[in-house]
Amino acid sequence: MKTIERVRKPIRTYHPRRGRLSGRHFDALERLTTAYGFTPGDRVDVLEIGSGMGEATLEMAAADPGRRYLAVEIHTPGVANLLANIEQRGLANLSVVSVDALDLCREHIADGSLDAVHVFFPDPWPKARHHKRRLIQPANVGLLAAKLRTGGLLHCATDDAGYAEWMLETLTNAANLTNRHDGYAPRPSHRPVTKFEQRALDAGRAPADLIFVKS
Repeated sequence: MKTIERVRKPIRTYHPRRGRLSGRHFDALERLTTAYGFTPGDRVDVLEIGSGMGEATLEMAAADPGRRYLAVEIHTPGVANLLANIEQRGLANLSVVSVDALDLCREHIADGSLDAVHVFFPDPWPKARHHKRRLIQPANVGLLAAKLRTGGLLHCATDDAGYAEWMLETLTNAANLTNRHDGYAPRPSHRPVTKFEQRALDAGRAPADLIFVKS
């Protein structure tokens, strides 16, 4: 008797959301997706997962012209906004791509090749039944750590207290990663305050940074 094996779909760590696109954004997507996109084999030094509207990514890449940044964002308005700003600022070291970041790492990022991975304010999935969807999970952290060179940094930030504790425990227990600080890191000056983070601060939520180094 033949049986059909059920193919399990991977658990996604994000929930696609639609947003309005301005004329500027439509124009950016039409003209700039290829010019500032990612092609397998391109050099990547710093990978940012979930760049949002691109505010922090843009400023960090502009301040660090010697390294190539790749922003991964699945929400179209954020991609379009970042593309438009890359062109406006004339940055040659920043690209953006709209794909699943974990699939990108598995298929197109070589082991031991990255200086840093940034995971700033990922979806906290606060309900207990959704915790399996959180990006920072042991298996995912293992994948990201494998892509870092020795001495490379995994830098996470969140304004959700429960997720901060989850991150700290998960990263502390990860093989080949060592906390650069005793618990949470002091807020690094090189990570710009975005509108998203400022809203959290205004609401009384203090963001937590976690910075771990690949050993």
